[in-house]
Amino acid sequence: MANAARATLVAGLCWMGVDMARAQSADQTVGAASLYTEHCAACHGAQRTGGMGPALLPESLTRLRSAEALKVIAQGRVATQMPGFADKLSKEQIAALAAFVRTPVLPAPEWADADIRASREFHPAPPNEPAKPVWDADPMNLFVVVEGGDHHVSLVDGDKFEVITRFASRYALHGGPKFTPDGRYVFFGSRDGWITKYDLWRLRVVAEVRAGFNMRNVAVSGDGKWVMAANYFPHTLALFDADLNLKQTYAAATLDGKTTSRVSAVYDAEPRQSFVVALKDIPELWEISYNPKAQPIFDGYVHDYKMGEGIAKSGFLGVRRTPLEQPLDDFFFDQSYANVLGATRGEEGSKADGASAQVVNLDARSKIAELPIAGMPHLGSGITFAWNGSTVLASPNLKDGAIDVIDMKTWKTVATIPTPGPGFFMRSHENTRFAWTDSMMSPTARDTLTIIDKSTLKTVAEVKEPGKTLAHIEFTKDGKYALASVWEMDGALVIYDATTFKEVKRLPMSKPVGKYNVWNKITRSEGTSH
Repeated sequence: MANAARATLVAGLCWMGVDMARAQSADQTVGAASLYTEHCAACHGAQRTGGMGPALLPESLTRLRSAEALKVIAQGRVATQMPGFADKLSKEQIAALAAFVRTPVLPAPEWADADIRASREFHPAPPNEPAKPVWDADPMNLFVVVEGGDHHVSLVDGDKFEVITRFASRYALHGGPKFTPDGRYVFFGSRDGWITKYDLWRLRVVAEVRAGFNMRNVAVSGDGKWVMAANYFPHTLALFDADLNLKQTYAAATLDGKTTSRVSAVYDAEPRQSFVVALKDIPELWEISYNPKAQPIFDGYVHDYKMGEGIAKSGFLGVRRTPLEQPLDDFFFDQSYANVLGATRGEEGSKADGASAQVVNLDARSKIAELPIAGMPHLGSGITFAWNGSTVLASPNLKDGAIDVIDMKTWKTVATIPTPGPGFFMRSHENTRFAWTDSMMSPTARDTLTIIDKSTLKTVAEVKEPGKTLAHIEFTKDGKYALASVWEMDGALVIYDATTFKEVKRLPMSKPVGKYNVWNKITRSEGTSH
């Protein structure tokens, strides 16, 4: 009995400890919530959905490291309205705030069609404004450079390599800007859901709208009439006209509506007059046609008209589903745009952790091949080019120091080209015999760009920026110059001769995370992402 009494006493004390720990945790949460209300809500919103400042939701902060979050709260952000709080809050309070913004908001915030429409701002052109650039440069050889260090964009003349203008952007632009077919307007998408339409000729913002709280990327239709946004949170696609008026939202869900998904990516397939959509959590690939004459859509087999299975949905702006074995994380198209080449990446630490790659035919609406790529391919930055009478794809790898080159007729590997370390971006141009790739994911070789001869599939040269991250190549309109980013706060845009690989010029910039040439984008150059 004495032993039983002791056991009961110990159990009671343990439960008291658990209750006290829970109470202490609850007190800390309440304290952090009060700190947030006092110091953060005015800029980031009462529900942390964003306002003057970005959204502070777990879904929006997955890429922000804990140490960086503490630093931002303590020291603020350079060239933004975010102040530092080191003089107002203790280290413990700062740590509590950093932990608090990573907790879910309950109840979960909603962003409905009415919210999207209410967020839109439109700035009409002044009366009788001339439809011509205010600057003197080739409008087809401009570069839009996203500077992530202080959230700005620079517009660079691709002939003189001079900055035409520099303007503030929304927080954390992502997914690459997209241009209208005439190259006049560019659309930016930010991580926290904002789409900005900017007039490159007149150097002004035309319209803005918030599509969601956490957005992956935007796509612009080949005819310039439609803009589509892919959201992680909420689980939706949002379709807009060219002036960012909301036209329709799509729930990213299975046909029965029982399962929803984050949207991994949306890209325009101009030759097909459609958007193609990858879903992160559902094994389906969607195609949404913007052709008014698109064929009707039948979901599933038609064998019982009484059940409505023979009633077609409109093919115009309707969802045509391709079932897959696994969800796609990202993808790109072959040159015919009939095939999607996609990678599947499981969540870190999950049973599905790992990667695979596959080819999906959009006409047959089925997988037609597995891609023999090990590691973690970054197919969203793959390129295609002619080789030995065939067409090959080449893809960087986020996990291995290698470029896989695959024949697009047989889907077999023709070469594996070693690099100093895993990389993120690969680029080329139809007017150059060389492809450039980085090793920015490597702790030891992030300062190196590897240059590969596309005819021999051999490495011919390297360029370096010792001790710094060198990444993301883009070419001029004619392919004669290659521009790279020194991916640092005190970084630069470095211009290389694409034949001799010698540095020609550099422009100081604040972490220029990407640069995009108007001509290469609107003509779907074989060496750049689309």
